[in-house]
Amino acid sequence: MTISKKIFYISPEEYLAGERVSPIRHEYIRGEVYAMAGGSQAHGTIAGNMFALLRNHIRGTGCRAFIENMKVQIEAANSYYYPDVMVTCDPRDKNLADDFVNYPKLIVEVLSPSTAKFDRGDKFADYKQIETLEEYVLISSDTIQVDCYRRDSEGVWEVVTYEKGDELELTSVNWRGAIDLLYEDVVELN
Repeated sequence: MTISKKIFYISPEEYLAGERVSPIRHEYIRGEVYAMAGGSQAHGTIAGNMFALLRNHIRGTGCRAFIENMKVQIEAANSYYYPDVMVTCDPRDKNLADDFVNYPKLIVEVLSPSTAKFDRGDKFADYKQIETLEEYVLISSDTIQVDCYRRDSEGVWEVVTYEKGDELELTSVNWRGAIDLLYEDVVELN
């Protein structure tokens, strides 16, 4: 006897309505909903540091930075994700509902052992479908390393890896700073 797994499709509208009243966050991937687990202290500290640096840098430019509780909608992938940090400079995002954006230029994810493979694989494949996305940044939470994926003028994604002592450059928002700033107050990393 075989047992079939029953998958319940939820429409994007049902997902958004449920998410507005849910006490926990969920990501939506092509009709399926996944609860999000809590992060470690390192994860939260790194995301907070990145957000603070970007928020201060883009102040007054018309760009907006978001941390953890703002969704990005990827219409082409029929998905909604909660990036750890993202920046949008597109005026079209100011006219959308308050609970998601469509046109980020920078997305940052802080990696954990349980999410790293997904963030580098299927999630990145979905993010690549966002036409306005210029950079996708993956920050390790267990070692000092940042992988910055940049889309070149031909649409090809290239990666630059930064390590301890390096200066990180985010060309999408014209920001440069010591990688150590991201790991401030994170203990016991190499």
